[in-house]
Amino acid sequence: MSGQDGLTTHRANPSGRNLDRGLVFLRGSPDRRSLTLGGDRYAYLSFTYIACELAELPYHAYRESDNLVARLNLPNMRYAPEDRVAVYADAVRGLTTLEADPELQLKYMDFIDIYAALDENEQQRYHQQYPEEVAAMTSFAERFTAIGEQRGEATMLLLLLRHKFGDLADSTRQRVETADPDTLLTWSERILTADSIDEILH
Repeated sequence: MSGQDGLTTHRANPSGRNLDRGLVFLRGSPDRRSLTLGGDRYAYLSFTYIACELAELPYHAYRESDNLVARLNLPNMRYAPEDRVAVYADAVRGLTTLEADPELQLKYMDFIDIYAALDENEQQRYHQQYPEEVAAMTSFAERFTAIGEQRGEATMLLLLLRHKFGDLADSTRQRVETADPDTLLTWSERILTADSIDEILH
């Protein structure tokens, strides 16, 4: 559920009977701490919630947090305008150290970029003052590109194998999907003359 830039979180207690609900607001939060869903005559759901307004949380209290969500939301917290570049750097550092999945890193990097909204001068300062973070993200981008290329090559080889030999065994698909780019190239060259899958993947 969302509203007024809000996001809903919830957590069941061990008994399974009650539900702790929380609303995280990026900017501003209503005075009331309850929601009721229903029509003019009946209320179908009514509950109170704990509200957290990110813009009121001090950035410095979370800048070294090991909670990925907190680090990603550093740009949404309270800080002085002159600290914006440092806030961005701390968020990026948290992303590179707390999230290993390249696809999620790319997704979350977009989130940081959107909410930090560095201008051109701030981007230049970031590159000058935080070379390690810049290098880490450059390495990530190169790694993500390589992964994308490998997946594309594997998909193409699987299509060629299916076209020539019909349905493939799960073990064959797994070998192709996990092969490195050089191996995929070798197998792709063999498919032109091979009479069986074993000749290609040996």
